[in-house]
Amino acid sequence: MELSDRVAIVTGGARGIGLAIAEDLAAHGARVLIVDSGVSIGGEPEDPALAARVAAGRTGWAAIGGDIAEGGVAREAVRLARERFGAVDIVVNNAAIIRDGFIFKSDDAAWDAVLRTNLTGAQRLLAAATPQMRDQAKAGRAPGAIVNLVSTAGIYGNYGQAAYGAAKAALIGLTRVVAHDLARSGIRCNAVAPFAATRVTESIKPANEAQAAYKKKALEVPALYVARLVSFLASPAAAGISGQLFGARGRELWVFSQPRPAARLLHPRGAFGLAAMASALGALEPAYTDLVTDMESFSADPAL
Repeated sequence: MELSDRVAIVTGGARGIGLAIAEDLAAHGARVLIVDSGVSIGGEPEDPALAARVAAGRTGWAAIGGDIAEGGVAREAVRLARERFGAVDIVVNNAAIIRDGFIFKSDDAAWDAVLRTNLTGAQRLLAAATPQMRDQAKAGRAPGAIVNLVSTAGIYGNYGQAAYGAAKAALIGLTRVVAHDLARSGIRCNAVAPFAATRVTESIKPANEAQAAYKKKALEVPALYVARLVSFLASPAAAGISGQLFGARGRELWVFSQPRPAARLLHPRGAFGLAAMASALGALEPAYTDLVTDMESFSADPAL
């Protein structure tokens, strides 16, 4: 029971990867508050009572059926966790929706909805929870941990996922900033790119054979291994690990590299002319990144 006496808030925690995470945290001793508005994968209203039903009858669980991107809902989640369980130690930002569309067919409302849920929701909860987490650490409670669920779509990109990929890429950036902001308090913040059978996976419309193969294999991957990685990152065993980007696909675990200068070139004084720059940049070409999608990069068989 490595997480006994720890209190977790998990967004999007009523089904899929979020529920698997909440259940694994609870299995390791944590008390869990799930926040889930019960919307469809596209963000449309569907089942507002879902969170309450999932938490009902589970010892050490509580639920809020609201939109985490609402500041009032985020603050209420923190207040309820403190009232019911006495603290906030673990924050898992998992809530996400997806509305795909090519950039040349952009829909402003779809963009706004995805960014609001997938990115603003994480910021709202962190803004509400981190003051409490810092105060607890100052008072002598063991520092807490934050885990943000991101996506390889935010690293590699994918067709038609401008909003989803941009939100998840921004969440990686937010992870790094929060890791810096909370380092002095000993509070850790990491990101996990999950691979598992979820509603997001089911919604994939393959653009080619490689993507079709990716979808077929991804629908066979259980969420347990993602959940176990999150539980580890939330536990005292992960002390000292912060600002990192992990991946979990079945029994495979990765740590991803993060953008850093890969090669260097100096302009002459006064700068290259355009034709000269074209020639000079040839020295940087070995460090260029292939333009492949995440589905193509991860189409190989997962280790199950």
